[in-house]
Amino acid sequence: MKNWSSLGFTLVLLLVGCVEGAKLAQHSEDGGVVTYPFKGDQGHMLSSFRKDALSLIQDTCGGSYQIVREGEAKGRARVVGGIEGGQEVVRERRWGIEFRCKEDPR
Repeated sequence: MKNWSSLGFTLVLLLVGCVEGAKLAQHSEDGGVVTYPFKGDQGHMLSSFRKDALSLIQDTCGGSYQIVREGEAKGRARVVGGIEGGQEVVRERRWGIEFRCKEDPR
């Protein structure tokens, strides 16, 4: 039984390690697009990566910014090998935030 527990724990760690967090998908001198993964049952607003996405936007702009629009972005599908040689297709949904950096009013 202990071997199955260790195998299960290792599989969970591998799956968690494959998930990409918030990333800058596009960037220009005055803004860009940040995407992050979310689960359908939890929604994009409650995703643990949303805070990371907003921090990435703030860091990219060096301060204040304006969100231009948000929406579901192109996700990805990957095949994950399971126990006993089975395979499963895992679909990852991603949310996109288009932003524009505000100029410092000084």
